[in-house]
Parts: sequence; structure tokens; C-alpha cells
Amino acid sequence: QGQLEESGGGSVTAGGSLRLSCRASTGIASAYGMGWYRQAPGKGREFVAHIRRNGETSYADSVKGRFTISSRIRENMVYLQMNSLKVEDTAIYYCKSPQPGGGAYWGQGIQVTVSS
Repeated sequence: QGQLEESGGGSVTAGGSLRLSCRASTGIASAYGMGWYRQAPGKGREFVAHIRRNGETSYADSVKGRFTISSRIRENMVYLQMNSLKVEDTAIYYCKSPQPGGGAYWGQGIQVTVSS
């Protein structure tokens, strides 16, 4: 089946930085690349960033210019560098591996808390 494991979360003050990491088990990588989503209290899970296997990236408007997604494909790793963090970035962040047919593997989530 494969698994995704996030790490690197924590608590920072507004304006600070965090770097999230996600390691994918072998066998779940796909041509669709990897991505990050987040879920804040009272909200659904929302898109944050995605990186294709060819290196192309996309971001939610709310994080453009502040977050950077990158990957080390051979090591089954994907990262999310989060700079200039805002209180509204507080959420549980999930690593996602899209699969053919519309399905996906998800990590268990990691907490990011930004305080003022």
C-alpha cells in the first residue's frame, strides 16, 4: 500500500519559518508528483502546494511568495519551506500522493501553529 510520513511541524511566531518534510514509502510514487494540503479548525482540507515529477510547481494564492515546495524524488522526499508565516497559516498539514484515477495516499498530518 505504501505510506506517507510528515515531520518538521511545530509552533512559531508570526513572521517566522518552518520546514515540513514528507517521506513516501516505495511503491506509491506516481506521475502526478506530490503535494501539501492543510486543514484549519472549522474548515475543510485545502490545497497548499504541489510539485510534479518534472519539477513544475503550483501554489494556493494564499501562500504564493511565502511557501516553496521542493522534492528529492530518488529519496521519495517532498518538502515545504514556509516563510513569513501568518496566524492564518495555523493548520494541520498533510502530505499527499495523487494516484491515477483520482485517488490519493495521505499522510496522517502534522500541526503547524503560528501565534501573534
